[in-house]
Amino acid sequence: MNLNLACRQLFIANRRLKGKFQYTVPAPATYPYQWFWDSCFHSIILSHFDLISAKKEIFSILFRQFQNGMIPHMIYWDKTNKTNFPRISWGKDGTSTITQPPMLAYAVWQIFQIDKDIIFLKSVYPHLYHFYKYLLIERDPHEKHLIGIMNPDESGEDNSPRFDLPLNLPVKQTLKANTEQRLRLVKQNIECHFDAPFCMRNFFWVKDVPFNSIMVTNLKLLAEIAKKIDQDEDADYFAKEAEAISLAMREFMLEDDIFWSTYGENYKKIKVKTWAIFAPLYAKIITQGEAKKLVDDHLLNKNEFWTNFPVPTTSLDEPSFDPSGFWRGPTWVGANWFIYKGLLNYGFSDVAEEIKKSSVALIQKSGFREYFNPFIGEGLGAQNFTWGGLVIDMGQQRA
Repeated sequence: MNLNLACRQLFIANRRLKGKFQYTVPAPATYPYQWFWDSCFHSIILSHFDLISAKKEIFSILFRQFQNGMIPHMIYWDKTNKTNFPRISWGKDGTSTITQPPMLAYAVWQIFQIDKDIIFLKSVYPHLYHFYKYLLIERDPHEKHLIGIMNPDESGEDNSPRFDLPLNLPVKQTLKANTEQRLRLVKQNIECHFDAPFCMRNFFWVKDVPFNSIMVTNLKLLAEIAKKIDQDEDADYFAKEAEAISLAMREFMLEDDIFWSTYGENYKKIKVKTWAIFAPLYAKIITQGEAKKLVDDHLLNKNEFWTNFPVPTTSLDEPSFDPSGFWRGPTWVGANWFIYKGLLNYGFSDVAEEIKKSSVALIQKSGFREYFNPFIGEGLGAQNFTWGGLVIDMGQQRA
């Protein structure tokens, strides 16, 4: 398989037009709408071979930004659904009312690195400013400098075992039971009008390690974007907020050399080993010594994360591990991308290269699938799934 050519063909096949807007669906037969962090990934991938489409992907997501600054995680551009994907009643026409990991500044910055288009930066900056301000204010009601999520879907990892405890679910469960609990949250959030501080305090409030790690990296890049367009005060503000989150993660999440997601008003740690423990590498918030211990003791540990096709999304020694259980064990190229970038941040280029080779091998073996069995590389979930294109970006350190 010519991977670059196959990726280009996949993105053309998954492209959709709605009036003046253009976007990419993650998988036509399974995910027929537009998703927020998927579109950020799409822009990153498209920046390597179709810069115009990369920008269009950004503009389409920004069009449905809420007045309070939030960007919804789903847009129903085409309301006809010819797939089995459920149409969820969010209480708002045309979009969901929750968000996803804030990868937007990273995607915009990567595009800017290619053509240095200041006009593009200026056109999207107000949207970025209000989105990240929304997260900093509305999702941190206790002003502890940790960003909260009010539904597991906001993590991008719907049924990850990190959320079993705050959802009051057992370690062993069905996807149906998990989905029912998450949909119950949606109904509760409709009742509280998606008032984030109130909804989190009363129903579900997780401070997730990957979400906050992504926030740190993106705030740093948002500061760079602000500098480029002479918004120096904003640049200082966002840089300081990135540092504040980094320090808060160390204060509230770190224990036994691992950063754990927390939940509730008391910031109780959720001690479940998932790929999330490696997210701080991506944010550059740990020391070199801590990074080495994380890689040696956990990533390269064959009893935890170093499988034939790494990196499983849940550690092998967790009771919740399931090699075909959506986010409960399979390998996802998206998670691998974050880990790959994080490893390069700390000079672990050999390990990063192994993860890149494994990710490529999965696609060569099983095609552009949603996720993969970490032992045998069998493709699972959706077909013609766009995230596999992130392997094209592995090896590129523009940000």
